[in-house]
Amino acid sequence: MSDSPLSSESPDLCLASGSPRRQALLTRMGVRFVTVAQDVDEQVLADESPEVFVIRLALEKARAGLSGRPTPDTPVLGADTAVVIDDEILGKPQDADAARAMLERLAGRTHRVLTGVALVDGEQEATRLSLSSVSLRMIDPAEIEAYWASGEPADKAGAYAIQGLGGVFVEQLEGSYSGVMGLPLFETHDLLGEFGIAYQRHWATEAR
Repeated sequence: MSDSPLSSESPDLCLASGSPRRQALLTRMGVRFVTVAQDVDEQVLADESPEVFVIRLALEKARAGLSGRPTPDTPVLGADTAVVIDDEILGKPQDADAARAMLERLAGRTHRVLTGVALVDGEQEATRLSLSSVSLRMIDPAEIEAYWASGEPADKAGAYAIQGLGGVFVEQLEGSYSGVMGLPLFETHDLLGEFGIAYQRHWATEAR
């Protein structure tokens, strides 16, 4: 378990994710949190829809984090994001050839990005789903090679990051920018409200 920039002796919640992007988004909200380790199998099950897949993994990650929380009543937040085209979930590229194939497939087309968010405390569980449509422009092969050489696509679902260099490929977005990044702020806020987590009380302090 490690502390976030906004963590305290009494965090609002635990984040079951090592993603710097999710940590940054939660910090941007003003939520005080600590991170907890989680280890789940991220394989897609037979006949599992992308919507069910991201919600299931978000829940499994949150549940896995329960054992590492600092107090028995600290809620745990989990999230999972999937890039989907032609009803196929694109994971993280294993090598340059896989990244090239993904970007060539996404270029000039519109795909879906789904992020499931789950909050659990051992007794109560709640989930939310964010769905966005992202259109990429045509991408020159030389750009793809330069992008892979940057190192950014290697650990990104769909082989691009909207908040990074890959943002130059995005022609249009309908939905949640933060959801495409990996943690939709609207849905996360909604979940925290359902659990009575008034994270806004930190705003005055953090703004100073």
